[in-house]
Amino acid sequence: MRALQLIEDRRLETVDVALPPPPSLGEVTLRIKAVALNHIDVWGWRGMAFAKRRLPLTIGAEASGEVEAVGPGVSNLLPGQLVSIYGARTCGLCRACREGRDNLCEHVSGVHGFHLDGFAQEKINLPARLLVPAPPGIDAIGAAVAPVTFGTVEHMLFDNAQLEPGETILVHAGGSGIGSAAIQLAKKMGCTVITTVGSEAKMEKAKALGADHVINYREDRFEGVTRKLTKKKGVDVVFEHVGADTWAGSMLCLKRGGRLVTCGSTSGVSTQINLMQLFQQQLKLLGSFGCRMENMANAMQKMAAGLVHPVIDTMVDFNGIDTALKRMEGRDVFGKIILTVD
Repeated sequence: MRALQLIEDRRLETVDVALPPPPSLGEVTLRIKAVALNHIDVWGWRGMAFAKRRLPLTIGAEASGEVEAVGPGVSNLLPGQLVSIYGARTCGLCRACREGRDNLCEHVSGVHGFHLDGFAQEKINLPARLLVPAPPGIDAIGAAVAPVTFGTVEHMLFDNAQLEPGETILVHAGGSGIGSAAIQLAKKMGCTVITTVGSEAKMEKAKALGADHVINYREDRFEGVTRKLTKKKGVDVVFEHVGADTWAGSMLCLKRGGRLVTCGSTSGVSTQINLMQLFQQQLKLLGSFGCRMENMANAMQKMAAGLVHPVIDTMVDFNGIDTALKRMEGRDVFGKIILTVD
């Protein structure tokens, strides 16, 4: 079967690999349907792996699949069923796993597509416990974007930031996959949404998603515009994932007692914090990574109900992967790039 593998930094090749064996106890064999590309794929492609890995490595951290065969002991999944795949290989045994706090697993083996072989291959065997069934009305693309694109945002906004209806939120990089999801989820619950983008074309697209105010950060200082829009009061929540370039401005955008939730650092992993600002304004800084499988299920239910939808930039096959990653690296996308496997 075919697999898309990282051979060395910035070198990807489609290779032939062995088919997986019949699924063992607790496993299923999946036929991968779609892979949603993320910045974690760009990081791996650029050699930014923060743990030891072995090359070649099959890429792809977010995907959907169709159950092809079930192993002994699997009773909750059937052949032909569409599922969304949890991207981290958790232990399933520690207290966090047992309590449904999957992204706090005490013995996680790594993230597929980054530390472990990922999902850009035709078939794969996986533990059934890491698969979330797609509800009626969800297609392969919707299931593919549930783990990271929507699941991450669900966890950030609702588990961590505790976003409430009527609050005001600043969403950075509204043209990114998670940014486009955050705009929709916050707006649908009755929040005022301010977002930043990097071009005039993206401004119109962000408005179409429901953003109340859109700031072109290449032309205006987002913190100044945000303070003006909120009459110098500030926002309740900042949805941060850009990193060093926006951190200080994001802190300035928060109202007294506001919350900043972050899941990324695409512009740099280190920054400085004004401690007096932090404690005098009683700000809350919240780190967020990945999601719980319950977040994936909730996201797919909202998609099935028509409340939110995946924003797709382009669809590519294996031959288009290098161009796709370069466009993502240059922030030349709005929404998600989907890698088709079938």
